Amino acid sequence: MNNKVYILGGSQTDFSRNWNKEGKNVIALLRENIFDTLNEVNLTKEEIIELNKNNKIAIFVGNFIAENYINQGHLGSLLTEVDPCFYGIPSARYEAACASGSVAIDAASSKIKDGTYDVAIVIGFELMKTVDSRVGGSFLGKAGYYEKEGKDIELPFPKLFSKLADELLIKYNLNREVFLKDLADISFINYRNAKRNSNAQTRDWYVCDKEIINRGNETNPIIAGELALKDCSQITDGASSIILCSDKYNKIRNNKSNVIIKGFGHRVAPLEFEKKMEDSKNNKYILPWTRQACLDAYKRAKLTVDDIDLFETHDCFTSSEYAAISCFGLCEPGGEHNVINSGIIDFNGKKPINPSGGLIGCGHPVGATGVRMMLDLYKQVSNKAGKYQIKNAKNAMMLNLGGSATTNYAYIVGKDI
Repeated sequence: MNNKVYILGGSQTDFSRNWNKEGKNVIALLRENIFDTLNEVNLTKEEIIELNKNNKIAIFVGNFIAENYINQGHLGSLLTEVDPCFYGIPSARYEAACASGSVAIDAASSKIKDGTYDVAIVIGFELMKTVDSRVGGSFLGKAGYYEKEGKDIELPFPKLFSKLADELLIKYNLNREVFLKDLADISFINYRNAKRNSNAQTRDWYVCDKEIINRGNETNPIIAGELALKDCSQITDGASSIILCSDKYNKIRNNKSNVIIKGFGHRVAPLEFEKKMEDSKNNKYILPWTRQACLDAYKRAKLTVDDIDLFETHDCFTSSEYAAISCFGLCEPGGEHNVINSGIIDFNGKKPINPSGGLIGCGHPVGATGVRMMLDLYKQVSNKAGKYQIKNAKNAMMLNLGGSATTNYAYIVGKDI
C-alpha cells in the first residue's frame, strides 16, 4: 500500500518563552502544545480513545537530548502523563540531532502509507534554557562526533559551521567581504521575517542591518571564526506538533484537508565534518548529501525547483543557509551571491526562504525544529500563515539538518490537486 499522507494541522508554542523561569516542566509544555493542536484540528479525546481501540493511532516524539537538559529519558511515554486518553497508544521517541522532528515525521508518514495507522500525532520538543550556554554548547556537541568534535571544546557547533564558512570561501574562491555581506543579508532577512510571526523568538528584538553587517562590536561579537552572534540560531524552549492522517480518515472528516506530503529525501553524510570535506573534495557541491536529499524529494514529488513557491531551511548558522541555496537548485554551487543579492529569497521575492524567520529568527528548540518546519509548510499551503503568508503558495519545501549536515531531510508539501 502507498496511501497519501494528509496534514490535518498543528500548533507550536511561543518560542520566546522560558519555561524554566515560568516554573513549568516538560509535561506542562507538552500539555499546552498537544491540546492546542487537538483543538486546532478538532480531534477530541473521545475520538483518540476510539481510534486506539481499533489500533489506528500512534504517537511519534522527536527530541534530541532531554536526558541532559531535563534529566528525562523514555520520552515516548510522556504523553501518558499529560492525559489518560493517551494510555495504551503505541508511542516512541525518535532522534537524529537537530533533525529529530523530521525522523519522527518520516516514521509516522511511513506507518500511514503502509496502512498500519490512520492517524499519527507527531510532536517535537526541547527545553534548552535549563543550563548556561557553555554547558548547553557541550550538550549540543554530542550531535557531532563528540570525542573529536565536542569534548572539552567550547561552543563546538559554531566552530564547526565557521569551518563550513571557511570551506565555502576556499571551494568557490569567494571574495571575503562580499561573502560576509551575504551572510549578514541572510541573517537580516530571517530577523525581519520573524517580526511577522507571532510565535517567533526574536519578533520583538531590535535588529537593524548595521548591527548585523558590523561584526565584532558589542552588539554582534565574533563567536567563532567568521561567524558572529547574529549568524547563529537561538537557544530556545519550545514544542511543535502536527496531526497526519490517511486518505481514508481524511475523507470521513467534516473539515477535510487538501494538504499532503508529496515527497521526501533522507541522506546521511559522514559524521565528522573533516570527513565530509574530504569526501566532497571532487564534488561541485560542498554538501553533496544535502543536495541529494533535495533531489530525492523532487523526484518522489514529481516536481522541480520551479514548482516550489517557498522554502523553510535549516539556518542553524548563516553558512548552512548559504550552502542550502544551491542544494535547493536555486543556482549552481558558487552562485549563491547572485540569488541573495537579487532579492529572490526575500519575503516578497520569487523564492522566499524562511518566511517564518527560520532558526535564527523564529528559534531552534532542537527536537521541535523539523516539526515546526512541516507545520509552517502546511500553514503556507493552506493559507493559514497570517502576517507571514506567502501569496498563492501551492507547494513548499523544507530542509532539516542534523549535526554538521550529517542527517539531511527534505520534504515537499503541497495541495492535493
